Formats: sequence, C-alpha cells, structure tokens
Amino acid sequence: MILKRHILLVLLGICYSTAFLAQENLGDEPTDDLGNVTDEFQENFFEALKQKSIENYELALSALEKAERVSNNNKEALAIISFEKAKNYIELKQYNEAEAQLNQVLSVEPEKIDVLEKMYDLYYVTREYEKALPLVQKLVLEDEDYKEDLANLYSRTKQYEKALTVLDELDESWGESVYRNTLRNQIYRVTGNSAGAIDNLEKKVDTNPKNEKDYLNLIYLYSEEGNTTKAFETAKELQKNNPKSELVHLALYKFYLDEGNTTQALKSMDIVFKSQQIDKAGQYRVLGDFLQFVEKNPQYEVELDKKIQEFSAEDNGQVFEKLGDFYMKKNKKDTALKFYEKGTEGDPDNFSLLKNTILLQLDFNKFEDAKKLSESGLEIFPAQPILYLLNGIAQNNLSSFDAALESLETGIDYLFDDSKMEKDFYEQLSIAYTGKGDSNKALQYTKKAQAIQLPN
Repeated sequence: MILKRHILLVLLGICYSTAFLAQENLGDEPTDDLGNVTDEFQENFFEALKQKSIENYELALSALEKAERVSNNNKEALAIISFEKAKNYIELKQYNEAEAQLNQVLSVEPEKIDVLEKMYDLYYVTREYEKALPLVQKLVLEDEDYKEDLANLYSRTKQYEKALTVLDELDESWGESVYRNTLRNQIYRVTGNSAGAIDNLEKKVDTNPKNEKDYLNLIYLYSEEGNTTKAFETAKELQKNNPKSELVHLALYKFYLDEGNTTQALKSMDIVFKSQQIDKAGQYRVLGDFLQFVEKNPQYEVELDKKIQEFSAEDNGQVFEKLGDFYMKKNKKDTALKFYEKGTEGDPDNFSLLKNTILLQLDFNKFEDAKKLSESGLEIFPAQPILYLLNGIAQNNLSSFDAALESLETGIDYLFDDSKMEKDFYEQLSIAYTGKGDSNKALQYTKKAQAIQLPN
C-alpha cells in the first residue's frame, strides 16, 4: 500500500508530502490504499497522466478539471493538479496559463524545488530572464550545478561583472570548460571592451604565468581580434611556462594546422583526445576539425582510424554520428552505417541519428533491423511521421502487410504540410494493399500518390 502511494507521487513528478493523501473527508465515496481520495478522483487523475504520456494534452487537461471538481478544495490536492496542468499547458505552448498554474502551486509550497525548476524552464523558454533570475538564485543554494545557469542569466540580463565573477568561481572549483570560456568571451565581445580585457589579461599572465585560464582567455581574445600571430605566440608562451598543460593544445592544434605543421597538429590532437582535463565538448569539436582536415587530406585516414579506435570505447552517440556523417560525405555508406548503428546503441534519443540509421538500413535491405529500430524509435518519438513511414517500408519488404498498414495509417495522421512524404505514404499504402490482394484500395492510393505534384 505504501508502495502504491509512493508510485502516485513519483508519477506526479513532485515530492509532495503524504499529508494530502491522508486528508479526511475528501469525498463521500469509498477510499482505497492511495489514501482518502475517491475512486472518481483517482480515475480522472490517472487518466490525465495516461493522456499526457501519449501527448493528448487537451484530454489530459480535461481529466484534471474533472479531478479538481472532486478534490473538495483540498489545498495540496489542488496544488498537485495545478502542477500537472502547468506541464500540459507548457506542451501546448500556452505559457500564460502554465505560469498561472505554477504560481498557484507556489502559493501553497513556495520553496518546492520541482516547481521552481519548472517555472525556471518556463521563463527560459519564454525568454523572461529577469523573472528567471531570482528562481535560479534560489535553486543554486540547493544545487551548485545551477551556477552555470546563474552566470548565463547574469549575462542575458546585462549584469556582466556578476556573470564574470560566477564564471571565475566555477573555473576555480570545477576547472575549465568550453561552455564557460565561450560565455566569458561572448561577454567580452558584447561589452565591446576587448582592448581593456586584453590589457587586463596581459597583466594577469605577467603576474601569474602559471594560470592557464588567463592565458586561454587571452589567446581567444587575440584570435577574435584577428591577431593570430599574437595568439599563437601566447599559446607557445603558455606551453613554455606550463609544459604539462593539456588545455593549451585546444589552441595549439588549430594554429599548427593553419601553418601546415601537420605533425605537431596531430600530436596536439592526440593530447586533447586522451586528456582527462578537457571536457567532451572540447574533444568533439577537435574531432570535427580533424574530420574536415582528413576530408581535404585523405592521406591521413590511417591517423583517423587510430583516433576512431580510441573514441569507439566511449560508446557516445554524438561521436559516432560525426563519424557516420564523415563517411557519408565520402560515399562510404557501409562504413557510415556501422558508426550510425553503434551510435544508436548509446544514444537512442538522438532523432537525426536514428532517422539516418534507419534510412541506410533500408538502403542496404536490412529490413528486419530497420523494422526493430523504427519500432524502438516510435516508443521515444511517437508523433514523428517519418518513423511510421520507414517502419511501413520495412514491414512491406518483409511482407508483413497488416503491420505495414497499421503503421502507415497511424503515421499519416501525424503528417502536416509535407507533400513529398504524403506521396511516399500513399505509395507504401498502395504496396501494402496490393500485398493483401485488395486491388481496389491499392488503386485508390496509387491515384492519390499520382495526384500530388511535387515542385522540380
């Protein structure tokens, strides 16, 4: 019984106290082990959760309204309902209504973290950064991970000195990151005080030549000013003063490539790829540059193969997508498919990767694999028409015509303003009905497909 009660709270996405569930006189109907709530309340509330899970947000809101009417005006019950309403309104992009519902929740529990986070997400989406700032100032007291958000919001609200202070604190605590360096340099650029920033950093590195962060910021500013010679000299100076520095190679590899010193560039890249100090975003950026370099200099594909072996151990979808894209450009589709398939194993939520993998599987007549991958993809992206189409194509090629029809007829309902895909749906529906021996239906869909005129 306690477990069932806990499941309800987890589904709500908010850790309200069980006091609500223990309230008396919520209604006159018999209660069950969820606490003193009526069967009608439970049925409507869980119906709302079900409808939201399948993206029927309007129906979810309707069910919540019904649950609200039998809540007996219990404050905590109404707060829970309001929170769920807000989530559905956000999905419907009805942001004013969502804000009103979240404010109702906060009027009952003003410090509830889940609600503050949702309100922050809402304000960020609507770009109301002034409203978002005090929420993040509260959240950062509970979770230091919000410090980066705080720096970002200070920047967006033009409180640049505060933003730089927070960024420095984060670098001191967590070390360098590409994101924070980028944000810092955006601030320098926006404020238009690059000369002052350069002068300030030059004094800092003279005073403390062991500070990698200041050197890297100075390198970036020189590069932004177009003074690549000075930037390269500063990178070399950093390497001289900090010979064990790994971060400096985030700058050095690029300079070496630009001057044609491939040997040193590859050494710097190798240090970046193996570094424990450099975050993944920085490493992936270097990998992207390396792929572009190899595309223009195919004699270095052997070196690329070595790097691929190092990254293959990571099981990271973003890396394998980059590699797959690289081999697609070289028209090595079989190699691209291997990387795409590897990527989907570690990154099933990556829609572009998923789509490209299934398309290539169909291209290579791997229909069973395409069927399975599109089915698993539809569990994550149930409103994406192209996944229904690709699943239908795979099912048709496997002679599973009933399954193909089910997928195609479901998917076409999600289609909006895409004549090319609509034509593809009709052609596949014609194939499926032909497979079932229904020539009349097949002809109807053939005519529908032929009626669609695509632009040249």
